Amino acid sequence: MHNSFRSSFVKHGVLVLILAATAGAASAHRPWMLPTSTIVEDKGWVTIDGAVSEGLFDVDHMPLRMDGVTVTAPDGSTAPAPAAVMGKMRSSIDLPLPQEGTYRIALVSNNAMGSYKLGNEVKRFRGSEADFAKQVPAGATDVRKTLTHQRIETFVTNHKTSEGALKPTNAGLEMVPLTHPNDLRANETMRVRFLLDGKPLPNLPFSLVPGGVRYRGVAGEIRLTTDAKGEASFKLPAANMYWMNAAYPPNPGKGAADTGPAESKRYAYTATLEALPE
Repeated sequence: MHNSFRSSFVKHGVLVLILAATAGAASAHRPWMLPTSTIVEDKGWVTIDGAVSEGLFDVDHMPLRMDGVTVTAPDGSTAPAPAAVMGKMRSSIDLPLPQEGTYRIALVSNNAMGSYKLGNEVKRFRGSEADFAKQVPAGATDVRKTLTHQRIETFVTNHKTSEGALKPTNAGLEMVPLTHPNDLRANETMRVRFLLDGKPLPNLPFSLVPGGVRYRGVAGEIRLTTDAKGEASFKLPAANMYWMNAAYPPNPGKGAADTGPAESKRYAYTATLEALPE
């Protein structure tokens, strides 16, 4: 890939993920990872597709950059995923599942966006925090920086479910499944707990959107809020793949990066879950 195109693609991709993460389910483009199957019975392999799309889970916009995807195995060990193959519209990873049990496949990113003034000219930046520090020149004024931490994940089970891969990392915004994420059925109750840096997050709004938006013509978004313990219980109304999304703070406000504190943090979480038929 040509260097100039790669640079443009990376910056555009970072911007899309930041906007999707902070805008919630109503955003125009949503990042996701989708397994070919959430329960693998015989072959011990699964393919994970990743994209940023307007319709769930349609390949209609751009690939998700899957550099840095990690796999937590049933025994709790974490290792880098195999290299992804990136196409024009989506990326794919062929993932071996050598252990029996449940795997967590996660893409965690830390980025920065901000602005500063040189004289009367406002300069803007989106990229890594390290690059932001390097690019702000001496003499810059009104320096503002927003750090973003995003987790995109899904879960796959080989033969039988297990709990070892489901433990929280206590970094950023996380969903702890109190009901096993590969044992969900339509109209049965799922329980979850949301954590921020390991602490329960009360009164957090989050949502679920079922796949197949293009055929319904409406998102079909299910809006929920955690209780005082950071927990929520709900039923998925039909068998489908679901996109779960949460952001903290939930409503940063338009223009917050320009009018808020000199440095702030935003967190985002998305997951792909499957509800099987009753």
